[in-house]
Amino acid sequence: MATATSRDGTRIGFEQTGTGPTLVLVDAAGGFREFGPMKSLAEHLAGRFTVVIYDRRGRGESGDTQPYAVEREVEDLAAVIEGAGGPAFVHGFSSGAALALLGAVAGLPISMLSLLEPPITLDKPSQEGELAAEIDALVAAGRRADAVEHFHTSIGVPPEMTAGIRQAPFFPMLEGIAHTLAYDSRMTEAVSPATLRSVVVPTLVISSESSDERLRGWAQGTAAALPQGRHLTLKGEWHGVSDDVLVPALAEFFLRGVA
Repeated sequence: MATATSRDGTRIGFEQTGTGPTLVLVDAAGGFREFGPMKSLAEHLAGRFTVVIYDRRGRGESGDTQPYAVEREVEDLAAVIEGAGGPAFVHGFSSGAALALLGAVAGLPISMLSLLEPPITLDKPSQEGELAAEIDALVAAGRRADAVEHFHTSIGVPPEMTAGIRQAPFFPMLEGIAHTLAYDSRMTEAVSPATLRSVVVPTLVISSESSDERLRGWAQGTAAALPQGRHLTLKGEWHGVSDDVLVPALAEFFLRGVA
């Protein structure tokens, strides 16, 4: 593991593997290097890229300097890209896709983007600010387990996927980072139509054919609003695409940028 120091002094843990152009993977809500899809995805991409995965602030080996602001996470991503050696491709999943977009608009050295189902609502006001406040209140009251469950229910995770989550062996870990779910809600809310119009790099927006209409529609709308956006539907599960399907699509897209 390596570390980068963000602008506010926060320590950000990251690691890189493989050879080739640098590709940074940005996790979704609740994900970090030791939990979620990015470690496996990095292993499968490492034959073609120098792949970087990192712990977003408040998770894993990264610090959590207060007060929180979305801008601090953009600075974290900047520090990771710099620590990895400079310009990079960036792939973001869900709220991590929102962070990737904000990084591109902020002028980070990102040459191409891929986004897996960014939860970005363009046709009506976002409710993410209210959700963030509700999570903050539950955490402040010591109800971290309720905060985790409330977040998953509020973002539309199917009931069959949330059933029994409190009995899952990884649930204590999710409780420990419950406060960061409010960070993700604020991250998503920070992306506006103006944000998308300001992203000038080629961007691939991916959705799973097995996701609900809402998620697929958000992906399509995001791609249409981006100056160089392209939408691609892949075979997958609800809000996810397996490595064996996702890796070839990412490799084909990004490697065109170095051809």
